[in-house]
Amino acid sequence: MSNGTTDTQANDSTSRKGALAALKGLLPFLRPYRRQFLFAGIALLVAAGATLAIPAAFKQMIDHGFGAKGGMSNAASVNATFLALFGVAAVLAVATAARYYTVSWLGERVTADIRSAVYRHVVEQSPEFFETTRTGEVLSRLTTDTTLIQTVVGTSISLALRNTLLFVGGLAMLFVTSAKLTSIILGLLVLVVVPIVLFGRRVRKLSRDSQDRIADASALAGEILNAMPTVQAFTHEKIEARRFGASVEGAFATAMRRIRARAILTMLAIALVFGAIVFVLWLGAHAVLEGSMTGGDLGQFILYASIVSGAIGALSEVMGEAQRAAGATERLLELLAVRSDIRNPAHPTPLPTRTAGGAALQLENVQFSYPSRPETAALDHVSLDVKPGETVAVVGPSGAGKTTLFQLLLRFYDPQAGSIRLDGVDIRDLDLHVLRGAIGIVPQDTVIFSANALENIRYGRADATDAEVIAAAKLAAAHEFIERLPQGYQSYLGERGVRLSGGQRQRIAIARALLKNPPLLLLDEATSALDAESERLVQRALEAAMVGRTTLIIAHRLATVQRADRIIVMEDGRIVETGTHASLVALGGIYANLAALQFHNVQVAH
Repeated sequence: MSNGTTDTQANDSTSRKGALAALKGLLPFLRPYRRQFLFAGIALLVAAGATLAIPAAFKQMIDHGFGAKGGMSNAASVNATFLALFGVAAVLAVATAARYYTVSWLGERVTADIRSAVYRHVVEQSPEFFETTRTGEVLSRLTTDTTLIQTVVGTSISLALRNTLLFVGGLAMLFVTSAKLTSIILGLLVLVVVPIVLFGRRVRKLSRDSQDRIADASALAGEILNAMPTVQAFTHEKIEARRFGASVEGAFATAMRRIRARAILTMLAIALVFGAIVFVLWLGAHAVLEGSMTGGDLGQFILYASIVSGAIGALSEVMGEAQRAAGATERLLELLAVRSDIRNPAHPTPLPTRTAGGAALQLENVQFSYPSRPETAALDHVSLDVKPGETVAVVGPSGAGKTTLFQLLLRFYDPQAGSIRLDGVDIRDLDLHVLRGAIGIVPQDTVIFSANALENIRYGRADATDAEVIAAAKLAAAHEFIERLPQGYQSYLGERGVRLSGGQRQRIAIARALLKNPPLLLLDEATSALDAESERLVQRALEAAMVGRTTLIIAHRLATVQRADRIIVMEDGRIVETGTHASLVALGGIYANLAALQFHNVQVAH
């Protein structure tokens, strides 16, 4: 998914659909809470009705309280009017509080649902998605964009409905009070609204641009913060600070263009609307002087005009927020619209019942190129038959396709041609969780989560007991160093395992895979980060773990693969040699050259 292409398509789509059409995408998240919306709507109607009753009470007070003759009756009328006003205010207070609570709850609830839905969708994407989408951008959409949507659902929708009701109700009462003055004011408002709508479109575009620039800054920050050791090793702190500063300034400049446009829009709305109202009220004042209107009518007209103009001003503000949220909604819907090519089959085939000895694995004429490099074959007509319980080592120079082979076995990608079978079943016919549940992997780049040691190992099998976790750690030669941590297995390992050495992180990953106890074990440079003593311990543990399961080992250090049942040598995505260590050395090919180089270096070192 290209970011530039996506943004262009989204903008084109928006121009066709209209400014706020994107907000329709929120409907699936709003539907489950119809009852709460109904309650908020009732509270809204009551509050709007109470607000619209206030000007009528003032008319009564002016015409019958102040305008009529007779002291005691006037005082009684004024008292009754103010008592009624207090009752209206009490109803307004209760209804407004109920509306505020309900819509705020809806805003928080719907936002939480959207965040969960987007995150759930993103974590199900294949690695291809993360080749073209930056993590920081996804985080920006999960935080900044959802906050804007929360504002709309939790505040703006309520304010929009409230002010729409006040506008409609106030307008109706204006006609009742004086049809002539109301007709004049409406004619003026039509002239006022046209420039506001036209300018509002510019605000809409700037809102989208502002969100994009914020996402760019977040993506840059995420990338650099995840690579701080490298940044500091190359003394790029000031350079990266300047880059981020430039990105932030770009986002600030775009935001200021949006703010200026919104400020001008607000100024236009207030000046034009109130200008029209003041002109009409001037006409009304002359009507009172001429005797064609009472003072109470004019007072009522002024209050209703204030309500209507206030509603229009509030609606213009709400429109600005809604336009920003429409941009945010577009971006979130783009994420939700992405569909991974790696999906569960409609009718998964179950794996056959396995007796013992590990899983059988067959690759038949597999061809694969990465989506980002379609012209380069990562695997080229690869065929391989691994028997249950067999240990196969995969060696070869960097870029030969060894890690790609593991990624296809885990079905992170699908080959463009050929097939991969696990126990005789094409892995594309298996449920993804069943397939990956049958495979344990120790990757070259170990991932450690910012949890404690116990939970990091338990990641291999979520339902494992503490005793099983500790047993796996002992097998992986991790128990001793974990016990030496300040809180033992309860010690937090820091983000990305910063409190551990490379060898310790590797042993945590090995313990995780052993805890999973899968029939197929993939070891991608599993001992590459270990010192000689740790490697000896882990190698012994791995040899014990390989018993009763099929194992594929990737290794650059050939000393770790000499005892494999079979060694396959890869180069440029193809299998070029197959055999045991002794037979491949005797063959005098690529493996023999690699072995000669490594073992010569070892002798020189000694």
